[in-house]
Amino acid sequence: MFERVCEVLKVLAHPHRLKVIEVLQREESAPVFEIAQRIGLPQAATSQHLNHLKRAGIVAARRTGKEVWYSIQDRRSISVLDCIREKGCREGK
Repeated sequence: MFERVCEVLKVLAHPHRLKVIEVLQREESAPVFEIAQRIGLPQAATSQHLNHLKRAGIVAARRTGKEVWYSIQDRRSISVLDCIREKGCREGK
């Protein structure tokens, strides 16, 4: 169990990936280009981060025409983000 948790935490331990989770938490699902705009990265870089999250089972992808839409598959990632926010707020950051 701890090995799996460590792998997921390694994937989430990147600011851009946490921003992706934040966007998907608000939007429920979004296409790559929209996520890229929201987090301020090129679409190719955003796709790479989304692929890491997908391989870890954190997000799911579905194709609609030419677009790939992503959504959160493992809701526990939101709990991790909430813990980070709570800790940051307590420390005044």
